[in-house]
Amino acid sequence: MKITLRFFASVREALGTGSEVLTLPAEVLTVGDVRQFLRGRGDLWAQALGEERALRMALDQEMVTANTAITDGCELAFFPPVTGG
Repeated sequence: MKITLRFFASVREALGTGSEVLTLPAEVLTVGDVRQFLRGRGDLWAQALGEERALRMALDQEMVTANTAITDGCELAFFPPVTGG
């Protein structure tokens, strides 16, 4: 399965990239699986996408949870929660 990843704000800064097209192994089926797969790339990825980090995720521009299934050709975005005032 091939997906497009997008990274915003502090996640983009930490990873040094704003987007990437990625072919995933067959066992990666959910948004949470993608996050875990990316953390396996090494320390930088593990820190930027760690479970302890409060991150929002959007699939095809709709907010989702870690249990949401991904589909071939989808766009998955990771970004920190935004506060305003």
